[in-house]
Amino acid sequence: MRGYVIPILGLALWGSAISFANAQPSPPQFGSWGVDTAAIDDSVRPGDNFFLYVNGKWLKTAVIPSDRSLIGTLQSLRILSEQRMNELAASLDAKPYDQLSGEEKKLRDLYDAFLDQRQINARGLGPIKKTLNYIAGLKTRREVATAMGRPDLGIPSPFSDAIGSDVKDSSKYQVTFFQGGLGLPDREYYFKDDPGLAKMRDAYKAHLARVFSMIGLSSPEKRAAAVYDLEHQMAEVEWPREEDRDADKTYNPMTFNELKALAPEFPWTALIAAGGITPNSPAGPRIMIVAEKSAFPKLAKIFARTPLHVWRDYVAVHYVDSNAAYLPEAFDKENFAFYGTALQGNAAQLPRPTRDAHLLNDLMGDALGKLYVARYFPSSAKAKAKELVNNLLKAYDADIRTLAWMTPATREKALYKLHHFTVKIGYPDHWRDYSKLVIKRNDLIGDVRRWRQFDWDRNLVRIDQPVDKSEWNETPPTVDAYDNFLWNEIAFPAAILQPPLFDPQSDNAVNYGGIGAVIGHEISHGFDDQGSKYDATGALNNWWTPADRAAFETRVKALGEQYDSYEPLPGLHINGANTMGENIADNAGLAIALKAYHIALNGKPAPVIGGFTGDQRFYLAFGQIWRAKVRDQALRQQVISSEHSPQQFRVIGATRNQDEWYAAFGVKPGDKYYLPPEQRVHFW
Repeated sequence: MRGYVIPILGLALWGSAISFANAQPSPPQFGSWGVDTAAIDDSVRPGDNFFLYVNGKWLKTAVIPSDRSLIGTLQSLRILSEQRMNELAASLDAKPYDQLSGEEKKLRDLYDAFLDQRQINARGLGPIKKTLNYIAGLKTRREVATAMGRPDLGIPSPFSDAIGSDVKDSSKYQVTFFQGGLGLPDREYYFKDDPGLAKMRDAYKAHLARVFSMIGLSSPEKRAAAVYDLEHQMAEVEWPREEDRDADKTYNPMTFNELKALAPEFPWTALIAAGGITPNSPAGPRIMIVAEKSAFPKLAKIFARTPLHVWRDYVAVHYVDSNAAYLPEAFDKENFAFYGTALQGNAAQLPRPTRDAHLLNDLMGDALGKLYVARYFPSSAKAKAKELVNNLLKAYDADIRTLAWMTPATREKALYKLHHFTVKIGYPDHWRDYSKLVIKRNDLIGDVRRWRQFDWDRNLVRIDQPVDKSEWNETPPTVDAYDNFLWNEIAFPAAILQPPLFDPQSDNAVNYGGIGAVIGHEISHGFDDQGSKYDATGALNNWWTPADRAAFETRVKALGEQYDSYEPLPGLHINGANTMGENIADNAGLAIALKAYHIALNGKPAPVIGGFTGDQRFYLAFGQIWRAKVRDQALRQQVISSEHSPQQFRVIGATRNQDEWYAAFGVKPGDKYYLPPEQRVHFW
């Protein structure tokens, strides 16, 4: 489902016409009304940097933990969720084994297997020796493609495949092929002229050489250089991120024979056979989707001209890296030294129990989530949260009906799409079945391999069946929210629905500025530069009149130019085209949340609290949810490889386009981020 499920990178939500006047008294998490006013830096003018104004004093004293790449509001929620997941796992260890359910036994066995570092160390490379020998024995390119296509091994490839909804008909499953196979976070890491990235390239080559040496292969530096050169060639022909997110460009349906004709130098038959995909469906030749069409022939030529021994080394080193956490401690530490320290700037690795909690959530997230919601998310919270989301939908309805730039024909279809949003709150109605997943306490590598095959097979057996849209793309303990274009849905896992984002004891303005902006953000994705290409059924289908689309694109272009000008690190600018969907959602979500807050006032003036007006408290809350202190290495990676703008520019970029923000804080010409009214971008 890559490219169609849009997360918010740890957001949250709150609604519209709900009053908290009758809530049970208990103090908000921050201060007496929900905002950490001690963090406000009055030496900074709001119009010069609203992010620093709201969070400046906190930023001066905040310390990033040695095992984290950032700290802030959302990261603190993630840490809380990790603690809760660990408590749940520990509670299973505390019970007699024979009193656990089948799922609970699997969770406990998997948890204990990962924690048992002594056993992992004692076994050395034994658990993967057979696979390493298999890789070393690959004699043809067809055999290499077979290895890349095996779901249980999880080996990278220039071409990755996935089974998900068809973009043109989301009721059907479809096989989609994507470009892939790079060991660095993004293609630009391989050739962008940046001193920090040059150091990363050198560190990556050294890391590859150390892994080769650790598994006993000769000439490790020579092997590392060859693998790096291979990846550099692939990076040069791959699509950039801003192009890769274009829904129209990445929908290229073709039969299997047409795919082979497009890129004949790659052994496609071997690849799909390894995954059990057949070239024909019950209805005839299977239609497959190629995402980055123009890159495929070039990648196939690279595959054909690269010596076999380089491909064997490429497969071996990435197989070891992808399993480093399940191997002896030396491999785990080496992997972290590059991917954790060099790339992210972290001095220490997360404690193993914390990483274990993530493993449970990744492999058996519904089984763990079932325990999570039973303890931490009552049904009453789910009902209340859904009511809040529905109120934001009502605010969007009212706004769409009055948009001056949208004509009646497009407005009618926009409202129809809005009215057919599916809202998912907290947890799924039907939990995933893990009965066929085999977990063994003394076979961690085997557990991971069996899970990979289990997860793939679960989709494979349904490939010619109707899509089950009741499923979730994130688990209940995940601190995030997302929009899924193909199913016209928004979802908010249980772990995001808590203070300071979802706090009934906070001031109304604070809840709207925090969680309300998040609800608005997720709904807005259905109308961003890519989400707006999908209709109410989730199909890629243009429902705009040409004039309305042109008016919309004018706004998109102007917003992109704003974000292109932002420079989080010296010489490193945000890519406004790549981050466009998130930037639009931040802009529109904030505007709609403010309208919803005003509706909730029921015509009464907002009270002044703590010396701040209602609108001021609203915007302070928005700035607070994005409070974060980030290491430079992690910030560089985010700017280059993420669809999300850095946190401070999510605050600055959204607020400076809101007329009400100027009025609330007296922002005037001469302030750094002042925009004349005619240059402010309004979508809603």
